[in-house]
Formats: sequence, structure tokens, C-alpha cells
Amino acid sequence: MAKTYGKPLYQTFLIHGGPGAAGEMAVIAARLSQRFGVVESFQTRLSIHELILELKKDIEDFGSGPVSLVGYSWGAWLSFIFAASFPDLVRKLILVGSAPFEQQYAKDLRATRLARLNEQDRQRIHELEAVLQKPKSNQNELLRQYGKLIEKADVFNPLPSDDDDVEIDLNIFQHIWKEASELRSSGELLKLGYQIVCPVTAIHGIHDPHPYAGVIQPLSAVLKDFRYHLLEHCGHTPWKERIAKDHFYDLLFAELSEK
Repeated sequence: MAKTYGKPLYQTFLIHGGPGAAGEMAVIAARLSQRFGVVESFQTRLSIHELILELKKDIEDFGSGPVSLVGYSWGAWLSFIFAASFPDLVRKLILVGSAPFEQQYAKDLRATRLARLNEQDRQRIHELEAVLQKPKSNQNELLRQYGKLIEKADVFNPLPSDDDDVEIDLNIFQHIWKEASELRSSGELLKLGYQIVCPVTAIHGIHDPHPYAGVIQPLSAVLKDFRYHLLEHCGHTPWKERIAKDHFYDLLFAELSEK
């Protein structure tokens, strides 16, 4: 399942986060399509293996030759796993706001986020976390509310944004994140880096509560061709940042233009 932007050849694929936040990279797709043919790939399956095959089908259906994958947040992991699984299909890998690749770097994430919120928002976070554990008819909407609170903690100086068109899916989130978390805890996620042959670039906000050290240090140890860019005045979502947005797009255009 995918949406195309711009004109062929389609050699840039955007992989959203969540898991279960289809459509959140539409604004990036529109911007990049001024220069490139872009595919926004949507995730609909309930296992990582099925997501990998779903992305493979999108690339085979729409892509032209080896493609560049731009993965955001959880989508950075999915792109990483895909590049290890099908190295011949990936020309370049760009990881934006990735979660840490080793468990030790994730231990303070929740505390960092809660410390950045006021008491009212912290209380609402606790309420939503409790409710989301129980079957309810409006769970996707509750997850959307939860995500908006988390985003308050994740940003540095945000621009006004409206994410109401993003398709939130709690079922996908619960299934995929459980599997992905176990993959990281076991060390198997990072080991996949040894199978990646294409150049890999990480773009990460310094204010992102996901610590950049948890991306840079582990990946530097396993990847053959790795570099990174740290963005000042930037949180987890660079394209929503008032100060960092233009620099982010400049980096993205430059990375995708390289032969």
C-alpha cells in the first residue's frame, strides 16, 4: 500500500513511524517531490516479517532500481531491517530520529519525556496508558491523544501542525512494537547492521529524548559506511521544528542527490 508523489523514476521511499502512524510523512513527500519521484509506503501488517514483505512489494511495484529509504522513528528500524534483508534493493539508507539500537540507551527515555511535561499532562499520560491496556471502541483516538502529549515532550520549538490525516492504528502499534522491542533487547537488531552494504546516514535532533548516542555509537561499530548529522534546536521530528526545519531539508536533499 503506497502513495506516489512527483514524477517517475520513483527512487525515494519514505517509511513512517509509529508503529501505526500511516501518513505522517506526507509533508516530506510533497517537499521532496519538487525534485525527486517519491513513494510514501504505508504499513498495514501485524508482524515485522510481513511488513518487510509489504515494503518489498511496494519497491517492486513502484521503484526503479535500488532505492533510497528514508525511515523516521520506528520506520528507521524497519528500513534498517529491510536493508539487511534485501541489500540489492537499497541504494542508501537515511535514518531520521531513530530510536536507540541498544536497550541501555533507552532506559531514561520515559523519565526524560515526563520531566518535560507539566503535572496535568503527566497525569493525562498515566490515565491514557492505563486505558489503552483495555479493549475500547475509541482506542485509536486515545492513542492519537497520547501521541500528541508525547510530541509535546519530543519537540524543541515546534511549528503549528495538524496531524489529523495521520491514520493511527493501536493494533499495529501493539503487535509491532512488542516484537521490535524484543529484537533490540536480544541484540539481534544491531547485528543486522553487519548485513547492510549501502551507505547509511543518521539525522538526529540534539533535543530528541531518544539519545543520539544510542544511534551513533552502536551503528558506528557495525556499519561499513556510516555518517551522521546532529541538528541543533531540534527534537524528534525535524520537519516540524521552527529553527531546524530548513537545515533538515537541505541535508535530506543533499543526501538524496548524491550518486
